[in-house]
Amino acid sequence: MRASALSETPAGRSLALETSGGATPDGEAANPRFFDGYLTAPAAAATALLAVADVAASHYYQPRPSAFLDPVVTAGGDRLRLESFSACCGVHARLDVLAPGLDGDQVGHGTTNVDINPPLRLALARIGGLDPLHLRVGPGGLEATTFDGRFVEKKVPLPERWLRGFAEAQVIAAGLVPRAEISAAEAAAVLRSLPRPTQRSGAHTTRWVVPSGRTLRPATRPSPGAVCLPGCERLLSLQRVLRHASTVRVYAPEPERSHDDRRWAQQDRTTPVAWEAALPGMRLTLLLSPHASRGFSGEGGVLDDLATGAARDTDRVAELLAWEPKIDVADLSAQSGLEPGRVRTALTVLGTSGQIGYDLAEEAYYHRHLPYAAGAAESRNPRLRGARDLVTQGAVRVDGALAWVGKDEHAYLVRIEDGERMSCTCLWWAKYRGGRGPCKHVLATRMVRNMKESAR
Repeated sequence: MRASALSETPAGRSLALETSGGATPDGEAANPRFFDGYLTAPAAAATALLAVADVAASHYYQPRPSAFLDPVVTAGGDRLRLESFSACCGVHARLDVLAPGLDGDQVGHGTTNVDINPPLRLALARIGGLDPLHLRVGPGGLEATTFDGRFVEKKVPLPERWLRGFAEAQVIAAGLVPRAEISAAEAAAVLRSLPRPTQRSGAHTTRWVVPSGRTLRPATRPSPGAVCLPGCERLLSLQRVLRHASTVRVYAPEPERSHDDRRWAQQDRTTPVAWEAALPGMRLTLLLSPHASRGFSGEGGVLDDLATGAARDTDRVAELLAWEPKIDVADLSAQSGLEPGRVRTALTVLGTSGQIGYDLAEEAYYHRHLPYAAGAAESRNPRLRGARDLVTQGAVRVDGALAWVGKDEHAYLVRIEDGERMSCTCLWWAKYRGGRGPCKHVLATRMVRNMKESAR
């Protein structure tokens, strides 16, 4: 297999991204081919591609040297998506090269991963002006040609943390809403005001901004309506693309309302955030985990859905997934005969094998296929395994709105509120209060309640 390269041909520069071991509608392929044509905004595309590669090579929390890892590339018929996670797994970057950004043959369908190696990074950094840039994605990876020569890269395995990160990132992203839209100049001013990471501190600083018209007013503490920037130094990777951007959109959870500002500010309000830069024919999105010290891989947002037994619906939904740029939940519901809520839960379960992502701009899921089975999710979630062990051992006793989980002095009390919300007396719950997903005792309680309901 050849490596990714940027080379010069009589027709101009050519970027070849070599593929290896990808999935297509016709099955697994050793070197799938997804696209062969031109990028309509070469300088912007090269800069955005470097930003995705920068995230993959960065360890924002407690910075240390990190290996370059392969972005995952998904071809969706009318677009190319390139995704990566930081080495600490706390930042998810995605570049969507949309139809207006591509000029060439039809975009294929499938998923693979390609590496952006150091020589290729240097060549991409030199791209400027309006000279055409030819792009070929497979076979052999991602290949580009410029006046500086041809550069090739080899493929590396997908890290386990990335797989878990894909599952959690789509759950978190689906819970965000647009909170502000600002100009690229305004975004650059906000980023310039953020602290710079140091070797000692890393990305530890949390800031807040308050949307006000088409501006963001900085704040040093939380307040009603403010947007959190957790580990705000992690947003600096966006700086390099802003000279090509028109606008930047900020996504965060729905604002909470409170009449007691002092009480509100004293609570832990660190939340995830996403910044999306609109580029010519492209979008670059950075999604930050709720805490700089925690990667997406440990957030636990998928555990409730895995515990409910929704896996029985996943095969039915998986059979209906097509290589479309957007997944229509209503259509899947009609085709599968499942309620929309069950379809969304099944998509979450499929996300544990990397098959599902979420596009904030289009408010829709999309299909991404990686060579992992959804049934293997349990092996990657120790809390889920622990919960199943408790159920198997008969260590869960539910009595109305209370449940005792465990045996003898190791039993914990789970309280069930409003018939659904639960809390626990264990140390995990005391530390995170559900902020990193449920503890194994809550999961076990949910499993037992579901089994009783199914038996009725």
